[in-house]
Formats: sequence, structure tokens, C-alpha cells
Amino acid sequence: RRYPTVELRAETFNGSTHVPVPSDGAFLQALLSELRLLDEHLFLEQRDTCTRINHSCVYSVASTAGELWPVLAFHKSGLIYACVPLVEGTLEPRPPLLSVSGLSQGLALLLGIMDYVSPSRKNEAELSAKVGQLRNLLIQACPLGTPLNTNIRSLNSSFEDIQEMPVDKEQPAWRSSSYKGKPQVHVCITEKVKCMQYDQRDAVDTWQVYGAVNCKCDIEGSAPNVTLSLSLPTNAPPLQDIVVHHCVTSVDPAMLVSTSAEPLHDSVYNGPYKFPFIPPSDSFNLCYYTSQVPVPPILGCYQLVEEGSQIKITVNLKLHESIKNSFEYCEARIPFFNRGPIAQLEYKVSYGQLDLSREKSLLVWVIGQKFPKSLEVSLTGAVSFGTAGKEHPADYVCTGNTAYVKLYFRIPDFTLTGCYVDQHSVQIFVPGKPKITASRELISSNYYIWNSKAPAPMVYKPLLD
Repeated sequence: RRYPTVELRAETFNGSTHVPVPSDGAFLQALLSELRLLDEHLFLEQRDTCTRINHSCVYSVASTAGELWPVLAFHKSGLIYACVPLVEGTLEPRPPLLSVSGLSQGLALLLGIMDYVSPSRKNEAELSAKVGQLRNLLIQACPLGTPLNTNIRSLNSSFEDIQEMPVDKEQPAWRSSSYKGKPQVHVCITEKVKCMQYDQRDAVDTWQVYGAVNCKCDIEGSAPNVTLSLSLPTNAPPLQDIVVHHCVTSVDPAMLVSTSAEPLHDSVYNGPYKFPFIPPSDSFNLCYYTSQVPVPPILGCYQLVEEGSQIKITVNLKLHESIKNSFEYCEARIPFFNRGPIAQLEYKVSYGQLDLSREKSLLVWVIGQKFPKSLEVSLTGAVSFGTAGKEHPADYVCTGNTAYVKLYFRIPDFTLTGCYVDQHSVQIFVPGKPKITASRELISSNYYIWNSKAPAPMVYKPLLD
């Protein structure tokens, strides 16, 4: 979609140095080349020179009239999402990316389009129908080139359903529709834990926790006020790197200055964390945070050694005693790269069951919904392989005995930080008694245990001072 009003403003800002957006076909060809989806085997100096190493999804696209910049584009699941944001000022010299507000607006709009389109990418007919509706949806989301609502899924898909913009001056742009009914608020805290364990003297184990607080507020009124508080148990590590949604109306500055880049000290703000806000109509992430928790939830040790034609493996896992022993699922996956199919397998597990994947290149150890009373489980086995074929997984990183176990788990009604929402602390300044539901969960994300009998690849090792 093109916006003549935006192109006219760009020409006004830049005068004779203005580079117009080329025709759709020419722009597509230039963008495909820039993204290395066209002529990827050729060396193009304008694109491939070492002086142009791109560290972001903002590109400079060559056209007959000159370099078109900035072009925001990314490739996801077989589709390309792209837009050309307006820079409200001169382009010579190029301004810093963080100073161009159109980039964040364009990214939010593209992510909204991706969220609307991507669930249908495997169904070609459904995908075509959704893409066909995008033009109508963009009239509502971005009527004159300025995004008003980036949540494309919340919009109506036909002209008949398009309502006029609200005349209530107090209603913010992010409240795209009004709710009628009993007030209710749903809050879910999702924490994801990333981990790298080596069981080696020269490599330090690392783990990180990332949290997101998702809200869905069904409340009447054009601009309802809600206050939500996050609390932590006594002596719990504070929340850090807090980023809040733009609908938050005010926040204690002390909450925002704590960063994981600096060591913890006693004066760090440790809650409660209050967020007053005017909620959007659809679900949204109220805030994101990190925390420096003292231990990972599951400690592991993996040993893989070659003995003749066999590979012998040992895996030991221990659930920390502070972790809730109640999983929705918990399993350890043991892949074997650059080898043939598993021809022979002998094993012994102290708990759970071991399954072999259909491709015979992956062992799946299903631990289940609980660890035993000892909180420790172990697996020992011997594996031999057949002749490798093209269908079996290859990896440039995991060569020789460099290998890993990857854990997958979800613990409902639990957070590693202990962070929770006190339902009685949720304040809604509207008539009627609102229904408050709060939930929380801990999910594994890139949880690796590397073979301690082989060097872990440098890319997965933390940089030590």
C-alpha cells in the first residue's frame, strides 16, 4: 500500500535529494537482492562489501534514482514483511536509528500484520484470503500512513463493519473498540528460563530469566483506569531491565533504573511494582523484565564418549528443592548429529521412559509430570549407528563428541523469581465488582546441557573478563 501524503512529506523534507519509492516490481527485485534472496551466489559490491555489515533489519535499497533508506524488512516463514518509514527530517547525514520514530511504528505495524497472517501460512487458501483482507484492515490500522492500531487481529475485515473513530476525546487511540458487559481482568505471568550448563572447570554455567506480564481487560468506558501490582517473596532477587507498555500512565523511576548490566546492591528497588494504565481493547503485554535468580531449576550433567563402534552416554538431572515438583510436561531430547540412524540401542533409565524418534536420530527421554522423591533421575545407554543418509541431521557446530541434551518443560502456577499478582491489589475505577483471574507459568527456552567430555563450542560460552 502506498500513501501519497507520506511520499509528499518525504519530498518536502529532502527537496532535491529526495529518492522516490520505485515501482512495485522494481522495489521487489531490489529488496530481494538486498535480502540475499536473489543472486545470493553473486558478489555484489554494493551489498556484500565488508564495509556494509548490517546489524539490524533496516536496509538501504538501490534504485535507479539512488539509495532508498530506511527500508525496514525481515523474512519470516516464507514471507517478507517490509515498509518504508518516513524520516521527519533531512537524510543527509543519516540520523541515528533510535531517533527515527517511524521505524518503531513501522516495526509494530509489520509485527501486527505477521501476527495476523502467520497462523494461516500452512493453509494456502486461508493465507490468500487473509492477504486479500489486508488492504481493508490497513485502512483502519493506518488510514493516512500513521499507524493508529497495530493489533491487526482485533480489527474488522469488511468495510460494512468499519465504525467511525470514537468522538470521545478521552479515549486513547489504542482502545479500538468499546466493551459492554461485566468487568473482568485476566493476568498471566510467563517466565522463560534460558540455560547453558557445561560441568567443566574452564566454562561457567549461565542462566537467564525473562518475564512477560500479559493482560486482557474487558472493562466498559472510553478510558478506564486500572492499577496492577507485581509482588515478590521476601528476600527474592529484584526485577530488572523492566520495559513497560505505552499504555502505562506513570511509573516509579526507581523501577526502571535497575539493570542486569550492573551488580546488585542493597538499594535496588524490590517492589511492589505498581503499574497504573489505560488498557487496550485486546490482550497485550503490560511489561517485560529479567531477574538474576541464584540457581537454575534443573541441574544436569551429560557425558558422551566413543568406545570403538559404540557411543556411551550418561545423563543425570536433578530438580532443585526450591522448584515446584509439578510439571505439565518435562522431557530431555538427545540429538545425534552427523551420524547415521540409530541401529542398536541399549539403555537404562531410573525414571520415566525413553523413546526413539521416527528418523532414528533423536532420543526423547520423557520424565513426565513429576520427579521422584529423590528429585534425581539418570539415564545410561550405549548407541551404535548405521550408514548416514541425507535425511539425517547435520550440524557444523556439533562435530565429533561436541553434543548436548536439550530440556523442554513447563511448570504451571509457578515462577522462578516468585513473582505473582495479588488479585486484591488490582484496582479498577469502574462501577461493579470486577472478576480478576491471575495465572503464572515457567517455560524452558534454549535449555542446554553440553557434553562435559568434549569442548563446548565458543559461540555457546560466555565471555569472561
